[in-house]
Amino acid sequence: MRYPDATRLDLVEDLHGNAVADPYRWLEDVADPRTTAWATAQDELATEVLGALPGRAAFAERMAALVHAGAVGIPVWRAGRAFSTRRDPGQEHAVLRVTEPDGTVRVLVDPMALDPAGTTTLDAWSPSWEGYRLAYQVSTGGDEESRLFVLDVATGELLDGPVDRCRYSPVAWLPGGEELFYVRRLAPGLVPAGEEQFHRRVWRHRVGADPDTDVLVHGEGSDPATYFGARTSADGRWLVVSAAIGTAPRDDVWLADLAGDGALRELQVGVDAQTSAWVARDGRLWLHSDRDAPRSRLAVADPADPATWPPSAWHEVIPEQPDGVFADLALVDGPDGDLQVLAVHATDATDRLSVWAADPVASPPSPLAEVTDLRPGSVAGVSAPPEGGSTAWVGYTDYATPPSVFRWDAAAPASLTVWEQAPVAGEVPAIQVVETHATSADGTPVHLFILSGAGAPEAPRPTVLYGYGGFNVSLTPAYSAQALSWVAAGGVWVVANLRGGSEHGEDWHRAGMRERKQNVFDDFAVAGEHLVTEGWTTPEQLAVMGGSNGGLLAGAMLTQRPDLVSAVVCSAPLLDMVRYELFGLGRTWNDEYGTAADPVELGWLLGYSPYHRVVEGTAYPAVLFTTFESDTRVDPLHARKLAAALQAATSSTRPVVLRRELSVGHGARAVSRTVELAADQLAFLAAHTGLRTD
Repeated sequence: MRYPDATRLDLVEDLHGNAVADPYRWLEDVADPRTTAWATAQDELATEVLGALPGRAAFAERMAALVHAGAVGIPVWRAGRAFSTRRDPGQEHAVLRVTEPDGTVRVLVDPMALDPAGTTTLDAWSPSWEGYRLAYQVSTGGDEESRLFVLDVATGELLDGPVDRCRYSPVAWLPGGEELFYVRRLAPGLVPAGEEQFHRRVWRHRVGADPDTDVLVHGEGSDPATYFGARTSADGRWLVVSAAIGTAPRDDVWLADLAGDGALRELQVGVDAQTSAWVARDGRLWLHSDRDAPRSRLAVADPADPATWPPSAWHEVIPEQPDGVFADLALVDGPDGDLQVLAVHATDATDRLSVWAADPVASPPSPLAEVTDLRPGSVAGVSAPPEGGSTAWVGYTDYATPPSVFRWDAAAPASLTVWEQAPVAGEVPAIQVVETHATSADGTPVHLFILSGAGAPEAPRPTVLYGYGGFNVSLTPAYSAQALSWVAAGGVWVVANLRGGSEHGEDWHRAGMRERKQNVFDDFAVAGEHLVTEGWTTPEQLAVMGGSNGGLLAGAMLTQRPDLVSAVVCSAPLLDMVRYELFGLGRTWNDEYGTAADPVELGWLLGYSPYHRVVEGTAYPAVLFTTFESDTRVDPLHARKLAAALQAATSSTRPVVLRRELSVGHGARAVSRTVELAADQLAFLAAHTGLRTD
């Protein structure tokens, strides 16, 4: 192929004694006329290549049916009102609804009503304790710059907002709905140039008041990259504030008695662990923590007695389990009025539910019951009314079931009943799921979900291997129109549970971060080799796919093992690991990857940075980079630089294509745009793995 001209600079820097070349640094500047011209030429190439793919129309048609499956969110209960999201077939975005005690359902926030162009997304929402008011956050154009609003639930009247600079802001209401705690960044004029995305603080806000009059609660003098959390008790007495620098797997936690002096007192500070704390309706301090328990445990303490706050004094409710990672819980009333815990544990990336006594008498505690009605899949969350009751609601999905909600009752603890089922516009293809393990380079077993058509032949077939492997994110079974479309066309779709995720707890996460990041790429490579060895596919039929941190994974695979795969989709990726901290939210991830400012850590990064691993004359796979120009997390410059490097270096006739998308960002998007993107990705992979789409 003839690619757009890209000037190769003779730019080599000495970084801690390492000669580091950066020939395409000029592509970092999106305003540079050379970058603009080059990107326009890449757009033309992408349009030409993708428009000619024979399977695109077929994938778009199938995706349109499957992606228009509905989605139902787990309800949040407040004084008899249920707040939840729902998207029906044909809707671009989910709407936020309230279900009244009499069963009446009303829409409170509809992103399409706010913006008919479909570029506005609902980022977060939180009803007040009494259910009278709702705080919600929206952003536009993919920038994720959340603006906070408050409305009256009964009338829909807007009471407050927009309050800007609320990206990643929790909301913690005080009783009465007149005041709330939230997180907001400092104004741009108060921070150093280039740091406008950072410098968060916790504030106390009165609804309707000028945010400039908010009371500063916490955060002064903190690291600029700190993220904060805030939670209140339903009676308004207790405030919990947490803080973590970037995405570091550790946090500091403080507790304040708002009925006393209101001072924040240290619950956990300077400890290499994560602890989620809150005061529940029983008046006790609940602690979900991986402190001294990498698979996490649940305990209680007395919020009014600091002597009970150290872990040695905690009263354990659910101990760490040897075969499962404790993930979520809901407090419910048992048949006899006793307080119980409906708990979620994950084993090999599949969730299970069990019931535990909130005041265990046995040591060690053991479950009272198992929820045997739960099919193999993922629990998206569990919820129960904060004031109590014997019923809980369970969000659920699997590879063939769109997000739906089940109802659980303490009177029949083993059972689940459907509460709200997500509708499906098209016919979901029959699939079979095989679970197996590959063995990584150091002997570590790597779990795989293999999806294929029910009754499909066992001969090697075009296969997509998908992974993520980072930031403590677990890839559990979930409805995916993209995966189903590929399987319906006769292919195989594989999800790999790599180190760096949370599938086996914090130790599993840390085995794939910092100096151990290469473990993730080794896990992914052996997953591909396993699929070939076991006859599922061949290197000529194998593709890999990943986005964000998974885009780094895909980039590492194509530069480290170009012999193993035929095609790659690399979406919104991190690829220049020497300079990643300088752009977007990169500096918040240096605890996950390491920092180039440190000589030793620079060595880790250079060891796998895809941009720096390109070798002239290598026959690289077909590569499709997909980027989103409003992405404020991962700057599209990463894909621009590696695309230019690969186009110049590859000796293969397989194409290297950069697909750019405007007015959309890293996260949520309209359904129609999801269809367009996925159709391009799947058609590209089909063309280069031999999947027939006719």
